[in-house]
Amino acid sequence: MGNSLQGQEILLGVTGGIAAYKAADLCSRLVQLGARVSVIMTESAHHFIGPTTFEALTGRPVCTDPFVVQEHYRGEHIGLAQRARIVVIAPATAQTLARLAGGFADDLLSTAVLVTTAPVLLAPAMNCDMWAKPAVQRNVARLLADGFQMIDPENGWLSCGQIGAGRMASPESIVVRIVRQLQTAELPDATQQTDPAQQKETP
Repeated sequence: MGNSLQGQEILLGVTGGIAAYKAADLCSRLVQLGARVSVIMTESAHHFIGPTTFEALTGRPVCTDPFVVQEHYRGEHIGLAQRARIVVIAPATAQTLARLAGGFADDLLSTAVLVTTAPVLLAPAMNCDMWAKPAVQRNVARLLADGFQMIDPENGWLSCGQIGAGRMASPESIVVRIVRQLQTAELPDATQQTDPAQQKETP
């Protein structure tokens, strides 16, 4: 894909699941494709991976505390949300899906998502029985209806030892979705195009 993301501002949300280590691979791939990546980690994500990894990959501070200023004195939730061309949350835990579906703003990531007008892509990751629960699927349906985009989890071996749907989509497939989304957003709106043959001369 070359430098297909050159100069694109991407906000990566990392939440507290075992798949958080894959977010480092995703982050690295985005940077290698030319993207400028900012990372928000939830408090629980710190139990699975350290912020130093993402800071080394991005050359930017990792944000977690909504009341600690890193780059934006108007508030990180404002600055990060407005700077992003696209928001990607990977992994997105069941708790994160519930928080976003409910419209909560009780941490930096959920608050930034409420502020942003950019597309939001969610890559869920959890136990297969959890993913199948009606409550989780209701939240997924609510999020889709609200305009979020879902990158469905894959089938396979899970860290709990079970086999089923729940593995976070591969970093490669997430990158493909990001590139496709940004390319689609940059296409000219056909409804705004005017056929020169239909243009009338101004008297």
